[in-house]
Formats: sequence, C-alpha cells, structure tokens
Amino acid sequence: MFTGIVEELGEVVAVENLGDSSRFRLRGPVVTEDAKHGDSIAVNGVCLTVVDTGGGEFTADVMAETLNRSSLGALAPGSRVNLERPMALGGRLGGHLVQGHVDGTGTILERTPGEHWEVVKVGLPAQLARYVVEKGSITVDGVSLTVVDAADDHFTISLIPTTLALTTLGIKQPGDPVNLEVDVLAKYVERLLGRGKGTDDLAELQETDR
Repeated sequence: MFTGIVEELGEVVAVENLGDSSRFRLRGPVVTEDAKHGDSIAVNGVCLTVVDTGGGEFTADVMAETLNRSSLGALAPGSRVNLERPMALGGRLGGHLVQGHVDGTGTILERTPGEHWEVVKVGLPAQLARYVVEKGSITVDGVSLTVVDAADDHFTISLIPTTLALTTLGIKQPGDPVNLEVDVLAKYVERLLGRGKGTDDLAELQETDR
C-alpha cells in the first residue's frame, strides 16, 4: 500500500525486452537504501517487485499485463520516473490509500501556468469517469492529487511548485501518457451498492442488516 507521496525522481537505466515481458533497471538511491529482494517499489504509480538491488539501483520484471494497462512500456533509458516505497504501518498517511494497481492511462491535454501553480487537464478513459469526482482523490503517475474539475472525458488538477519540481508531472507535455489509479474505496462502494451484484442478493443483504 502506498500514499501517492513521491519520494524521489528516479531514472530508467536500462530496459531489456523479453518478448512478453520486460526487465527494467532503475536508479533511485533514496528508495533503494533499505530495499531488498521481494520488496515493492511504485514506479510512476505501478507497484513493482524488486528482483535485485545495489549501487543505488534496482531491477524489476514487468509482465505483459502491466505493460498493457500502464504507460511503462513507453519508458526508455533516460526516462524520469516517480518512485515511492510502500507505506510503513504506523506512519503518516500524507496522501490517500494507493494500491499501485493502475486502472488505465490518460493523456495530458493542456497545461495552464498560474502565478504560483499550474493547472493540468488530463484526458480520462470513459470507463473510469464515474470514479472521478470534484475534490476527490486520484493518482496520476503515482502522485496523489485532488481533482479540481471532473467531466465525462477529462479532469483537471492543480500542481504546486513542489510537485512540479520533484515529480515527472513538471516535465510532462500535452500528448504524453500518464498512469491513472482511481480511489479504490469508490470501487468497493459501487460493488457493495449493487453494481455487478444481482438485485435479489442486494435486497437479501439489506434485509440481513436490519
């Protein structure tokens, strides 16, 4: 489990194409200082398992499912990436609950600079629109953000100087893809309220609760 508070702006060192998967070598001295084989590290919001680590770098295998559902397949040596270690139990929850399980990809549509911040418009896949609400939380390339405006095909976010300076969102340009993870609590609520559950089952559940 992650919080969407990026710890480090890392870099892709090497990408090895293995046919139906890829092996990434990434540089991140901060997130690897206590990392070991089997640990998890979020890369642009995607939870990956550390295969090996050393010299401030780590290796992770990325399966076809992840490549198909995220923008990691577009990464190349030299690409900058957002890195975050899992949340420690008992620690502060600075962002919101993030699983590192990408729901889909969006596209940067517009950037509008302000005096002390920047408003970014992001294209939204139709199947995710119902989970995105004004003032709700969303994860964009692993960064926990608050939605400013939400529409059926896009949403906007406001980025403060710290986010612009310390994450890849400061260098993304219109047309660039981004990984999106919606609030998992919204998906659970939807499921419990009957979407994907028969109405008879829901009525029985409500009767049991009385």
